[in-house]
Amino acid sequence: MTQTMHATQTAQTAHTMQAVTQTGFGGPEVLRLTETARPEPGPAEVLVRIHAAALNPTDVWHRATGGLAGAGAPPVPLGWDLSGTVEAVGIGVTLFAPGDEVFGMPRHPAPAGTHAEYATSPARHLVHKPAALDHVQAAALPLAALTAWQALVDTAGVRPGQRVLVHAAAGGVGHLAVQIAKAKGAYVIGTASAAKHELVRSFGADEVIDYRTTAFEEAVTDIDIVIDTIGGAYGPRSLRTLRPGGIVVSLASPAEAALAAQAEPLGLRAVFMAVEADHAGMREIAALAESGRLRPHIAETFPLAEAAKAHELSASGRTTGKIVLTTEISGI
Repeated sequence: MTQTMHATQTAQTAHTMQAVTQTGFGGPEVLRLTETARPEPGPAEVLVRIHAAALNPTDVWHRATGGLAGAGAPPVPLGWDLSGTVEAVGIGVTLFAPGDEVFGMPRHPAPAGTHAEYATSPARHLVHKPAALDHVQAAALPLAALTAWQALVDTAGVRPGQRVLVHAAAGGVGHLAVQIAKAKGAYVIGTASAAKHELVRSFGADEVIDYRTTAFEEAVTDIDIVIDTIGGAYGPRSLRTLRPGGIVVSLASPAEAALAAQAEPLGLRAVFMAVEADHAGMREIAALAESGRLRPHIAETFPLAEAAKAHELSASGRTTGKIVLTTEISGI
């Protein structure tokens, strides 16, 4: 009888997992760690046993409001970043095999549900994890690094010798944007509080401006590219720093797209950009990480069971770098 019960429990465990869900839209108190069905990979998908998954400001936004249209009613699957091991592959997958270590940002902007022990992903939304990174470091990269890459490289076309201004240069996207811009040969200026200047310089920034004591638009000129992760008044103020033909890439809010109307008569450009799943971009990010030119700064890690604490810390706006969730099955 005992052996039968044990076998039944084992079978149930093999088909279930722990995942962060929510009882409604609201504060961190709506979050729950629940047992739910383990997904199965469909055609061209892989099932990943997750070791670590980053928490991003967009996760906090989705928890609080439901986020993007079509997110649906709770429970909304939370999380996009992941680093882990391929557990199984669906029909037609040729890039990966069970046992491969991978990382990426599946499905964004559709829900991905990576704040769990397992998640499925289209195979081409992932790449092999660089050996130079552990799973926590790898999980911290995809969404934030892809945002920075797509803003700097795909949208702004950064080139060697250009002058790049990165706002919130110690933040999750900002500190990676500094490193990517430097890797592309740019001269990089960052804004950050005085206490974070040494850290921002360690990421490669050539200059750092204390936004609390200095009006950045009066301190810098002839900027080619501004990466704005803050929004609001930062957009119009950033236009004043640009040289003719320069561009502000706003990552803060779709409302910032209205900045384009102010920029055009001045011979400038301003766009709002949303990050997308991107296999080619992830391969470039992996190569930069493998070469040592891209490293995430980890603010703090939390187990899945303490996801609410992680959300509270993220919402405080006091973090430097990235917050990462780890799973009990991670082995790290």
